[in-house]
Amino acid sequence: MNELDYLRQMRSLNRPVSPHRDLWTDIEARLGETVPTATVRHRRARPWLMAAAIAGVAVLGGGIGLHLVSPTPNDGLAATKAWKPADPRLTGAAVQLDATRLELSQAMRENPDSPALQRLMLRTERQRDRLRNFDKQAG
Repeated sequence: MNELDYLRQMRSLNRPVSPHRDLWTDIEARLGETVPTATVRHRRARPWLMAAAIAGVAVLGGGIGLHLVSPTPNDGLAATKAWKPADPRLTGAAVQLDATRLELSQAMRENPDSPALQRLMLRTERQRDRLRNFDKQAG
């Protein structure tokens, strides 16, 4: 079989197909049926499930609230003082790198295992080191 034969077969599948038996008689017969009482009793038999769900939400909300209120441990990256180069031409780059380091350290607190954030932080540190070398050479 080649591609044209497959296309012909696929086009033949695009036609409507009628069911083997009349489905409307079964649907009409089921419309008059009532819901069995066992199903209703089964739904009412679990009042503890709603209480457990509410308790779980309360515990989860309390945990999130405590996490937001409690002080976060300092990883040392954000605590370092902003470095100011002696050469005024490098000041803008130093400010930008410090802001980038602060944003990356905040992002790493939320997702400490992210390899992308770790690579970005390493790259930012290398750029900062190069900028310090430029400042030493200029001064």
